[in-house]
Amino acid sequence: MVKSTKSYQDYLIESLKVPEEAAGYLTTAFEEGDPKYFLKALRNVAEAHGGMGQLAEKANLNRESLYRTLSEKGNPRLDSLYAVLKALGFHLVIQAEANMPKKSRKKKAIAVSA
Repeated sequence: MVKSTKSYQDYLIESLKVPEEAAGYLTTAFEEGDPKYFLKALRNVAEAHGGMGQLAEKANLNRESLYRTLSEKGNPRLDSLYAVLKALGFHLVIQAEANMPKKSRKKKAIAVSA
């Protein structure tokens, strides 16, 4: 009997199709404080929601520049980041540290929500 196993990446992409899961994933990646983690998370969420080509079209961005923007060395402009998040169905939320749960106060300044 042959067992069928999903790779972690397949499992991740499947779970990121759920907006609340994707929002939590993006928030956690942002909280790491390293832009390359957040950009990788955005690439994974983009893959879960139809791929980079579809995202570029929805965000009204050039596909090649979107690939560069979300690459490990990417440095997205705020307007591009806004367009990408909006196209994926998310927006940024900024909270005062006093309003955040105690365990998140040190890191969390921005959350992504669906």
